[in-house]
Amino acid sequence: MKEQILPLSKVVPGEEVTLIFIAGGKGLRARLTDMGLNEGARLKVLHAQSPGPCIILVDNTRLVLGQGMAQKILVKEG
Repeated sequence: MKEQILPLSKVVPGEEVTLIFIAGGKGLRARLTDMGLNEGARLKVLHAQSPGPCIILVDNTRLVLGQGMAQKILVKEG
């Protein structure tokens, strides 16, 4: 099965994914890195339905991201 890369905002709640790339500017990348979102990080999606925030779990920390930010975080399933 081919790996699928998609924006975090499109992940089905309950899925665990791996962060591949942040497609944003230096400021956004720095902000997300400070929140623990680095390439290779494992994330569990708790809520990702639009409209509304994307809620994820990273290292037992719950983070709430806006849809615009979640669109710029590319992940792979599995």
